[in-house]
Amino acid sequence: MKLISWNVNGLRACCEKGFRESFAALDADFFCLQETKMQAGQLDLEFPGYRSYWNYAEKKGYSGTAVFTKHEPLSVQLGMGIAEHDTEGRIITLEMPNFYLVTVYTPNSQDGLRRLDYRMRWEDDFRAYLSRLDAVKPVVVCGDLNVAHCEIDLKNPKTNRRNAGFTDEERDKFTTLLQAGFTDTFRYFHPELEGAYSWWSYRFKAREKNAGWRIDYFLASARLDERLQSAAIHSEIFGSDHCPVEVVLDL
Repeated sequence: MKLISWNVNGLRACCEKGFRESFAALDADFFCLQETKMQAGQLDLEFPGYRSYWNYAEKKGYSGTAVFTKHEPLSVQLGMGIAEHDTEGRIITLEMPNFYLVTVYTPNSQDGLRRLDYRMRWEDDFRAYLSRLDAVKPVVVCGDLNVAHCEIDLKNPKTNRRNAGFTDEERDKFTTLLQAGFTDTFRYFHPELEGAYSWWSYRFKAREKNAGWRIDYFLASARLDERLQSAAIHSEIFGSDHCPVEVVLDL
């Protein structure tokens, strides 16, 4: 079963840059999107054989997530059930017969780390939410987690040490999430691979130079490790400042 996750940084704009063709070529069972930046009715986007689920931010042109799936879920939940976190369209959970699929667009700590305190509350609440799901059945969680976990996960770790996405606080929260029983599927297969990034700034020809960050992930409940088959980053696919990431599992 193939799963794809992609921060499209504006789905309407991405559709003008080949999104439909990339979607068809990747041919995933589940295709999860973050940062759709749209409201209901702004885009007519359907694919044969897929049903779709959307979580829109209350603020127009901001955040938002979506999931296209070939497999009908038992239930769908938008958000994590906490009012403070559920106005920005950041989470969709699909309950499948033998696992949960969660797509998430984690809040950015922003310039000057002005949203870092909120980010820390989010991290604790989101980890608790995943743990509650994991107590029922295994969880696959994907999306833009807005953190490069280790120095290997970005091109210039020393100069970015206190920048949003590479603070000690954010990295520690990611470590704590893994310790709660989750596997970083890409590092499971590629523990020491350098230069593997999923986001590049639009400035300074960063993508051309591969001066990027790996901030898009598939995590899975550790008890699914033996069911992991492969993980990949599709840096050859354009259309956003992020590229799609992939995991294949025997589910």
